[in-house]
Formats: sequence, C-alpha cells, structure tokens
Amino acid sequence: MATTNLFTHPVFKDGAFTANDRDVRRYALRKTIRNIDLAAELGATVYVAWGGREGAESGAAKDVRVALDRLKEAFDLLGEYVETQGYDLRFAIEPKPNEPRGDILLPTVGHALAFINSLERPDRVGVNPEVGHEQMAGLNFPHGIAQALWHGKLFHIDLNGQSGIKYDQDLRFGAGDLRQAFWLVDLLESAGYDGPRHFDFKPPRTEDLSGVWASAAACMRNYLLLAERARAFRADPDVVAALTAARLPELALPTAQDGLAGLLADRDAFEDFDVDTAARRGMAFEVLDQLAMEHLLGAR
Repeated sequence: MATTNLFTHPVFKDGAFTANDRDVRRYALRKTIRNIDLAAELGATVYVAWGGREGAESGAAKDVRVALDRLKEAFDLLGEYVETQGYDLRFAIEPKPNEPRGDILLPTVGHALAFINSLERPDRVGVNPEVGHEQMAGLNFPHGIAQALWHGKLFHIDLNGQSGIKYDQDLRFGAGDLRQAFWLVDLLESAGYDGPRHFDFKPPRTEDLSGVWASAAACMRNYLLLAERARAFRADPDVVAALTAARLPELALPTAQDGLAGLLADRDAFEDFDVDTAARRGMAFEVLDQLAMEHLLGAR
C-alpha cells in the first residue's frame, strides 16, 4: 500500500483536491502523481486516499456540491494516469467523519461507496475503512465492512481500537470495543476476504521501544486469537442449532422466488397470513448472542 500526505503542510489548510485555491489543487494532483510513480516502482497494488483536510467548518466556506465535482475530477484524472502508465494499482478511499477537519467530505463507508459510483472508472476505486473512523461516528463497523464486501469494494482495511464517540484514538486492535472486533474478524474470515489486514494504530506515549514492539505484536496476536474464537463459535453444534432457531438460514432464501405474479397470487402471503401468530414467535437471539459471548470469553 502507498499513500500521499495531503494534510500536514499548511498549504493544505483548506484541503488538497477540494481546496478553493486552484493552484493548491493542481499542486496536490502533481504531488500525488509523483508518489504514484514511486508506489508502482516499489510494487504497491493499492493506493489509499485519505482526505483529512477535504471539507469545512463553516457552511459558507465550501460549496460542497462543487467540491464533490473537484473530488471526482481528481480521482478521474488519477485513474486516467494509472491506466495510461499501465500500472497495476487500485485506489482505496479512506472515510473519516472529522479530525483534523471539523467536517470531512465522504465521512463514512456509505458516503464513499455512493461517491465511487459517480466516477469514470469505478472499478478501479474501492474503500479502505478504519475501525476507529466509523466507531467515532457511532456506527457499527462490521456492518459497514459487510456492505463494502457486498459491493466488492473492500480493497484494504485499517484495524485498530476505539472507545466510543470521541477523538480518533488509534488504540491497538482489540482494545476498545472488543465485541465489534470479534464480529469484524468473524466477518472477514467467514467472507473469505483475502486483502491486506493493516494495523493503523499508535502505541501510547507511555511506552519505550520495547513497549512499541509489544503493542504491534499484540495487534497481530489479538487478530489471530479472535479468528480462533470465531472459528470455534461457527463450529459449535449449539451455535448451529441456535442459528437455526433464529431462522438465519431463511434469510438466504429469496423472498419472492416465484416473482411478483406469484407473490400477488399467494393468499398465505397476506390475506390468510396470521400476523398475531407470527408476532408471538421468539427469535432466540439472546441465546445466540450469549453463545458468542462465551466463545469470546473462552468459556466454551
């Protein structure tokens, strides 16, 4: 993976690809193109784009509709350059809701996926979601990853830890919301995701050099431990039975395999459907969730 720093230097105080200043936008594109050459030379296959300064704090400071025009223009030009050069390189947009910008454009996975559909080369662009970035907006990270996988757009992923809605903590993976970390690993492993598992975290300033390396090792160990727990969870006969009781296998069945005409002709689907009986059916979700908790805690 490679990327370009378009956020640290004060020249990017109003953004890079969406800066009001046209000269800054042209500089940002040339800087990125130069780094794309370097990325290709070093064998990178994914180019991550985090627009940490793209956005605004004041409503009058940025016409968001026009800024999105400029953002689309930038990705279209970069895609054209990569294809012209014959590089085996795909782009991965990294969403984040805020920090350092008060309100960043493309703040979530959903925003990024919608934006990608507008591009001239959407097949070349995907997403690089980060645990903390979605969780600091109060979102369910595994749900966002599931949608990215559903679209075939999970090109890269940043794994770390976050404790709720606050600043971007970048804790080691597994710290913070351990349950979401468990469901995330369960999803990645069961879905057959074969892309990079990248740990974008910051060791605390309390640590010496050995503590830094211990923190890095802990990220990898926690992922492997959670993968082991997830496999045991899926293989547990009690879990299989609970999934059946929760009627999860039914979700994979088409709702109207008989088509619209068949649906409209089926009296059991509406006219003769016993709503009250259906409403009394339990879903057994608590049993299923407790089994997951026991596997996560190593009690099974």
